[in-house]
This record gives sequence, structure tokens and C-alpha cells, in this order.
Amino acid sequence: MTDQGAIGELARQAAADPDWPEGSNRLQTFTDHLESGGATQTALQNHMDAWIRYASR
Repeated sequence: MTDQGAIGELARQAAADPDWPEGSNRLQTFTDHLESGGATQTALQNHMDAWIRYASR
């Protein structure tokens, strides 16, 4: 899967998650949520990649 595809998949999963933290601008808040839901290492890495892109803009 391409970087864009992986980030898009993460966005779709977040949109479908009724417990996804809203309004936070802290990486750790989202990471904690993903970890508590049993996210894979790949999902956590995709999350980190997306965060780096977000923060660099």
C-alpha cells in the first residue's frame, strides 16, 4: 500500500470510530487511543507518518 493509501485507510477508520478523540491536537492522545484498541505496529507507524505530514504543514 502506498503512503497515501495507508493514510487514507487510517482516515477512514478514524471517521468510522465513534470513540475517535475529537478536538485534540496531541499526538499522544491519538496514539493512546489506537493502542487501547489493539492497533498493529503498521497502523501505529501509518499514524506517525500521517502526523509528521500534518505537523510539517
